[in-house]
Amino acid sequence: MSLSSASVSPTYRDPLIAQIVERGVAEIFPGGAAALAERLAKADRPLRVKLGIDPTRPDLHLGHSVVLRKLRQFQDAGHVAILLIGDFTALVGDPTGQSEARPRLTPAEVEENARTYLEQAGKILDFETPGRLEVRRNSEWLARLTLSELIELQAQMTVGQMLAKEDFAQRYQAGTPVYLHEFLYPLLQGYDSVALAADVELGGTDQRFNLLTGRDLQIWKGQTPQFCLTVPLLEGLDGYQKMSKSKNNYVGLTEDPLTMYSKLEKVPDHLVQRYFELLTSVPLSELPEDPRQRQILLAKTLVAQFHSPAAAEEAQRTAQALVLEGSFAETGSIPVFAIDRLSYPAKLSYILRESGLCKSAAEARRQIQGGAVRLDGQKVEDPDLEFAHASELAGRVLQVGKKAFRRLVEGAD
Repeated sequence: MSLSSASVSPTYRDPLIAQIVERGVAEIFPGGAAALAERLAKADRPLRVKLGIDPTRPDLHLGHSVVLRKLRQFQDAGHVAILLIGDFTALVGDPTGQSEARPRLTPAEVEENARTYLEQAGKILDFETPGRLEVRRNSEWLARLTLSELIELQAQMTVGQMLAKEDFAQRYQAGTPVYLHEFLYPLLQGYDSVALAADVELGGTDQRFNLLTGRDLQIWKGQTPQFCLTVPLLEGLDGYQKMSKSKNNYVGLTEDPLTMYSKLEKVPDHLVQRYFELLTSVPLSELPEDPRQRQILLAKTLVAQFHSPAAAEEAQRTAQALVLEGSFAETGSIPVFAIDRLSYPAKLSYILRESGLCKSAAEARRQIQGGAVRLDGQKVEDPDLEFAHASELAGRVLQVGKKAFRRLVEGAD
């Protein structure tokens, strides 16, 4: 969502407010950007801005950082960020976007994931300024709900309303089991907004149903209902699927500078501006016209954000040396291999064999397991790694040992 200057009254043109309601926003409800801008401009106290996260995984990637950056913008504008660890709701499992019930985590798994989540969130959020961050756990109130209170909570929503939730509807129509405990999840997440007296709640576009449930429950409890702000889901390095570690199309927040740089300088052209909008504060009007220079600027900007400007410069120098000056200088021009003639999904071991870097798939697996295979200088450790589309490989350099290379290209003779 990108609003022109005329979209929001000049009364609200405070730069921080404009950044909050305009950049990297999918939807604001009720009332849109102008309504939230007015609320922010007229606030006589810091607003309480909630972001609930279920610690279902220990590692965060750039996709997770989109909503964390939005929460940081509220902090910078003087409001209170509430980072809510869903240690109780994680035991239920968020059904959003799932084709079947999520596995239920143990309390020990939840606590360990929460610990690493907070460490990584510290790369984005302000944990230092007094009064600007609350870290809460929803077990504080949800674990104390009595059975009668839980029944009263369930009475606020009908089965028909639950089945209107897209994920439930699809599973129900497909005959995939929908379990009763899953119906509790939106209600419990919504009750968090009641317990915290949230003024604003943030989430991805897939969380719209849950965020609206929070508003409904606040009205039920006589509170002023929260504004809801959703951010887009970030596509991964493959260019079209949501960023996910399981799809191997991610950039991790804790990855070393060279690995992060090497991945980001190859973001597909059609996504570069979107990455700038959602992941940086660089004015979009100031981006270089040359697509390659945009990719390089993106890589350097994000490495600087998560490491340091010096680390970004060093990563760029190392990447250039690796590709152009270092090991490759001994081989002259790098032989190319046309990847668009392969059948996909294609295993890396198969690509190594077909490109002539290995004599057989079995040898390729041995080389991978022995640590001899690199993709853009990054060691590959999974012998079963596969790629869904040629676009995931185009422009990258595949290496076996110190002197055998192939540049992977589309459309080569």
